[in-house]
Amino acid sequence: MIKNLLLSTSLLTALALQAPAVQAQSPAPTLDGKPALIVAHRGASGYLPEHTLEGYKLAIEQGADFIEPDLVSTRDGHLVVRHEPMLSGTTDVSTRPEFAARKTTRKVDGVDTSDWFASDFTLAELKTLRAKQAFADRDQSHNGKYEIPTLQQVIDLAKAESARTGRTIGIYPEIKHSTYHSALGLAIEDKLLDQLKAAGWSEKTSPVFIQSFETANLKYLRGKTQLRLIQLVDADDVDKDGGIVLAAPFDKPYDFVVTGDKRTFKDLVTAEGLKEIKTYADGVGPWKPYLMPAKQMLGDDGKPRDLNGDGAIDERDRVLLPPTDVVKNAHAAGLFVHTWTFRSEPKRLVSDFKGDSAAEYKAYLALGIDGLFSDFPDQAVKARNAK
Repeated sequence: MIKNLLLSTSLLTALALQAPAVQAQSPAPTLDGKPALIVAHRGASGYLPEHTLEGYKLAIEQGADFIEPDLVSTRDGHLVVRHEPMLSGTTDVSTRPEFAARKTTRKVDGVDTSDWFASDFTLAELKTLRAKQAFADRDQSHNGKYEIPTLQQVIDLAKAESARTGRTIGIYPEIKHSTYHSALGLAIEDKLLDQLKAAGWSEKTSPVFIQSFETANLKYLRGKTQLRLIQLVDADDVDKDGGIVLAAPFDKPYDFVVTGDKRTFKDLVTAEGLKEIKTYADGVGPWKPYLMPAKQMLGDDGKPRDLNGDGAIDERDRVLLPPTDVVKNAHAAGLFVHTWTFRSEPKRLVSDFKGDSAAEYKAYLALGIDGLFSDFPDQAVKARNAK
C-alpha cells in the first residue's frame, strides 16, 4: 500500500538541517506585535484532570495567559465545562450504578455515539460526578478528586486570580457541537454571551476569545458581540507524506454538512478561505500540522522506518517538512493564528525536536504564530520567554 521512497543524500541532509534552521531564526512578528499568548489547553491537563478548577489554577500558577473551558449544556440549561457532551472519557460516570440506565446512543455530528451525555443530566447530578485523567499514559493519582465546574465558576476563578496575581487572566471558551446542542433546544451561544456580559466582558478588548469548529454560530455571534471570535480548523489525521487527511466527522464544519456546503477544513485555510473567515472572525485556530507538516521516512520494504529504534512508530519517526503559508496568509488577511495542541511527551514530538518540547515551541513561535494551546503551560511559557 505504501510505495517505497528513496531520498537522495542532499535531500536527507536538507531535512536533517531544516528544524535547527527554523529554531535558530528570530521569531517572526505576530499580528499585533505582542508576544504569543499561551493558552492552557483544558487547564494544565498534562498534570491534572482536564477541565477542573484545580487544573485551571495550576495553569495560572504556571503563567498561562488564558484558560480554556470547553462548553456543553446540562439538561436544565446550565453551561458546564467538558471536552465533549459525552462523559465517560473524563469522568467516573461509568462506575456510578445510579446512572447506569442513562447510557444511550445519540447522533453527534452525524455519528452514532453510545455514552452518557451531559444533556441527559441536571447540573445537580453532574456535580456528583468526579473528573479523571483522559490520557492513560498520564498521572492517574488525581482521579476522583475534582468536580465538574460550571462556566460561571471558571469566570469567577479567572477574575479572582487576576486580582490575586495582578495580571489579567483571560478565558477562551469553545462552543462544543453547536448544531447538536441547538437541535436539543439547548443552544449555547446566547447563554454564553449573557454570562460574559454579566462579567463585564462584551468588548473587543475584553480578555475573552470565543472559538468553534462550526461557522454558522460564529457568524451569528458576530452580529451580536464585539468579543473576539476564532474559527477552529480540524482534520482526521496526517498521512505518511505529511498531508492532511480528511474524514468525517473531522473533514468539515458540521454546519457545512447540514447545509450541503461541499467545502472542507482545508478550504478554510487557503488564502481565499482565510479572507472569508476575516468577514466574521478575528482569528483562525488550525491544528498545528496545517502549519508545519512532518512525514514518515520509508525503508526499502516500503514501511515506515523506526528512526529511534524503539520498536514503535509514532511522532518520533517523522521528519519536518517546510512550513506552509498559512500563518503568512492569515496575517495578510488580518487574522490572528492560535494553533493547537502542544504535548510535551517525547513520543508526541517529531524527530527533529529530539524529545525536547522547548525546541518544538520555538520552531512554531518562529513562524510568527499569535498564540498556542498547551497541555503543559509551564513549558510553553518558559520556551516563549527564553532569550
